Amino acid sequence: MGMIVRLGYVAMSLELQNASPSQTMTYKQFSSIKDRAAALRKLERIATSNLHNCLRLLKHNALHSIEFFRFSSKLIPLANHPDTKGWRYMSALKEPLNEIKEYLQQHPTMRVDFHPDHFVLLNSTDKDIMKNSLLTLQMHRQLLEGMGIDPTHRCVLHVGGGYDDKEKALEQFIHNWGFVPTNLQEMIILENDDTVFTLSETLYLCEKLGVPCVFDYHHHLANKEEDWTEHWDRVVNSWSKSPLPVKIHISSPRSPSEFRAHAEYVDVSMFFDFLDRIKDQTARVDCMIEAKGKDLALFQLIEDIKETRNVSWISQASFEY
Repeated sequence: MGMIVRLGYVAMSLELQNASPSQTMTYKQFSSIKDRAAALRKLERIATSNLHNCLRLLKHNALHSIEFFRFSSKLIPLANHPDTKGWRYMSALKEPLNEIKEYLQQHPTMRVDFHPDHFVLLNSTDKDIMKNSLLTLQMHRQLLEGMGIDPTHRCVLHVGGGYDDKEKALEQFIHNWGFVPTNLQEMIILENDDTVFTLSETLYLCEKLGVPCVFDYHHHLANKEEDWTEHWDRVVNSWSKSPLPVKIHISSPRSPSEFRAHAEYVDVSMFFDFLDRIKDQTARVDCMIEAKGKDLALFQLIEDIKETRNVSWISQASFEY
């Protein structure tokens, strides 16, 4: 029995036309509408359209047997802006969320999650940043519950800022964790990043707090840390109490000079350099493609695998290796 690999992609399709889940409205546009109730209704219409497009994306994925997908975190424009305080958007979005819920119930093997934006910083010493981070995470939890999804381990975050003292910044995360409500703690998984926190530093937090670790291979190569394979069993172990399989992020550098930037597509050789080193010690791995080409990058990778590698295809976007 080989390792089962499922491929997924991020937030939007380049193949599907007019299906953006991230349509928005600027604060300037919002504040120019004199009637606040009318302005909020307009935000609700945009959010409803975003959710309808999410459903279209899920159907597109099912058509291609793609069972792994990251929702956009921009589904509800201005959701936590101070000037929309008191806006009860969840009740307004009940119907489109319910449609997604019903669809996901019909496709129980589909794994969906979120990656809240970079301003969600749980190791900040700024009380306002922490407060807004918790509000944003609360919104993600409500969306997951509205879609009938178990929120456990569905939100991937970066550790946060290094603030000129990484050790102190890691301890600040642990300190702040005590102020994060348990129902938000259980959603969180942590990812190593490309400039600040390495895989071993991220694992230090994950093991201390009982949080799964998402390994980003491209970030690791950019951060020039020691050999990641020494830590792979710790990554796998961090998922041992999770209802979900190990999750990794895969992307390729745009060029040697723009190494941190994501390329349009995924380099199949780079991908298999990674898989070859984990296949004997990993039963399942879900690979989130973070390429600029979105679903087209996923389709291209599938073609490249078919041309260059001997794998056993389980479905259009999952294989055994």
